[in-house]
Order: sequence, then structure tokens, then C-alpha cells
Amino acid sequence: MQTPTSGTVKATPGHDRHVQDNFGPRANAYVESTVHSQGEDLNRLAKIVQDLTPRNALDLGAGGGHVSYTIAPHVGAVTAVDLSASMLAAVDQTATSKGLTNVQTTEASAEHLPFADATFDFLACRYSAHHWHDVNAGLREARRVLSKGANAIFIDVVAPAAPLLNTHLQAIELLRDTSHVRNYTVAEWTEMLGRAGFEVTGLRPFRLRMEFKSWTKRIGTPEPLCAAISMLQEKASREVKSHFAIEPDGSFMLDMVMFETASA
Repeated sequence: MQTPTSGTVKATPGHDRHVQDNFGPRANAYVESTVHSQGEDLNRLAKIVQDLTPRNALDLGAGGGHVSYTIAPHVGAVTAVDLSASMLAAVDQTATSKGLTNVQTTEASAEHLPFADATFDFLACRYSAHHWHDVNAGLREARRVLSKGANAIFIDVVAPAAPLLNTHLQAIELLRDTSHVRNYTVAEWTEMLGRAGFEVTGLRPFRLRMEFKSWTKRIGTPEPLCAAISMLQEKASREVKSHFAIEPDGSFMLDMVMFETASA
């Protein structure tokens, strides 16, 4: 495996640096995270790429690299892109340990990808877009580096449309991880994807339980912010507690959606 140096785009000061600072020191936690390394969405993703057998795939916002590990056996090559050099070093190490010789890494932001137009014939992006400084720019870049008609899969937390529920989710997400930007509703996702040049061909919703202690420990949430989240969970209205299935210890359920798309 090789990590390209030419064409690498360094993170700009500000938000991108904040994301790097939050996630870089915790790279191994995300590689080892059960929440990130398993799931029905990864099973579905594996089936999709097994049927498509892409030549050149992109894992956009790779994080702990679980998309790359899932699709590598079924593609010619996969490039894992992330802001964090530490994350990418962990991906390189883990891919090597798994015998995945077709995984390479590139350090870049989603909004500024160092690839020519139509470089890839498949793209997957999982649990990343809610950290992007400019999600519309990131989606435009995703479309630009894909060949026409190529398949792209976007998997992320989705926010409820109801303001009461939406506000609660954004609040606890920001307290837990101060680099969080926003979780978008299904309607917002659909509109943004269409505007960027993607046709949504399928929606697969699922729910995922967040165990409070591991959820906060994974990103290193400071104790005062953990206490603030616990207070919000405890004092939430009946409607909020019901929707998120909030448990006495603060654990709760998140709504996820897998958007299956094709580049128009």
C-alpha cells in the first residue's frame, strides 16, 4: 500500500483543523469501534459492490476505514480519503493486517478532493458528512470525481423533521463532539444530493443504539459536557424521550439512512 504525497490537500485552518484535533488522537478507537465496524448497512454495502465489481472506488471521509475493509475484496482498488493523517495511518496498518493490498490513502478534505474529474466508478461515504464544513461543496466534489452513471452510497445519521426532536439531537451531538456541524433530515439530504447531481435510487432506514459511556468515551467528551448531555437526556420532554428511546443512563437510539444513488 502507498500513501500518495503529491496532490495531497492539507486541511485549512479553522473547522477542518478542529475535526483533525478531535479525531486524530482517537484513530484506534474508531478502528476498534463495534458501532462503526459492524452493521446491516455494511452488509448491504458489501452486496452492492460484490454485484457491481467497481474498478476504482472512493471511501470518502474514511474515518476508521470500515467502508474500505468492507469493499476492498470486491473492487479493483479503493482510495480512503480523510482529513486526519492519524486516521489514515491506522487505516493503512489495519488494511495491511487484513491482507488488503488494494487499499491506498489520501489526506484531503471532502470539499477539496485532489483527483481528476471522473476518476472513480464507485463511491461510499459513511458517518462523515455531518462533520463537513460545507456539505454542498463536498457533495459537488463527490459528483465531480465520479464517472457518469456511477453508483454512490451515502450513509449517515438523519435528523427528525420535527423541530423539537431536531433541536435535541443537534444539541447532544454538539456537546458530545464540538466539531459536529449538523445532522440533516431525509428531505434535506434528498435535496442536496439532487442539487449536486445525484439521483436517489433507494432509501434504507435503520436505527442504531448508542450506549452512552462508549459513545462519549470514543470521542473523548470532557466530563462537564457529558454531564450536560446527561442533564438534557434526563430533562427531555416525553416526546423526545419516546422518539430517541432514551434510557436511564442516557443511552438512546439514532436514526440512520442509507441513500443509494447514481451520478446523473
